[in-house]
Amino acid sequence: MRYLMLCLLPILSLFLQSTLFSTYSIKNTLPDLVLVFVIFYALLNDARKAAQYGFLCGMLEDLLVGRFIGMNALGKGLTAYVIGAVQGNVFKENLAVGILSVLVGSGLNYLLLLILSLILGMLTEVDQQVFITLFYQAIYNLLLSTPLYVWYYNSSRYGLLRQNRER
Repeated sequence: MRYLMLCLLPILSLFLQSTLFSTYSIKNTLPDLVLVFVIFYALLNDARKAAQYGFLCGMLEDLLVGRFIGMNALGKGLTAYVIGAVQGNVFKENLAVGILSVLVGSGLNYLLLLILSLILGMLTEVDQQVFITLFYQAIYNLLLSTPLYVWYYNSSRYGLLRQNRER
């Protein structure tokens, strides 16, 4: 059941981003729910598993909505790896850790995508609007992460996302 939920979360996130949240955008900026769930996964798992999950979720996003296949996969994979690498040193039960991780992860992911866009020539110059978009997306992700982290953490410990401990 855990693996089914881990597969359904990014699909449901993409659906919600393209339907519900597109009508409730903040300054024409949408949240990145897939990234939020990838960060939550990275907080509760090791860096290797987190990078794999982030890469797969990013690839799904690229295949469904992306123009350049692999950009979101690389961005989310690297972001998940970084968050997963520091997850052993944080107190995951604290809500502030989850929220701060989403804030840092949103900024890191956006900057990685910005660098990739510059390298690929999709973006020729970095102006003020790029950083305004980063700010609003980070705030939107932050607002959504508060209730979602409580659900995700509890589900990973006691519910549908719980790992089988009998091995």
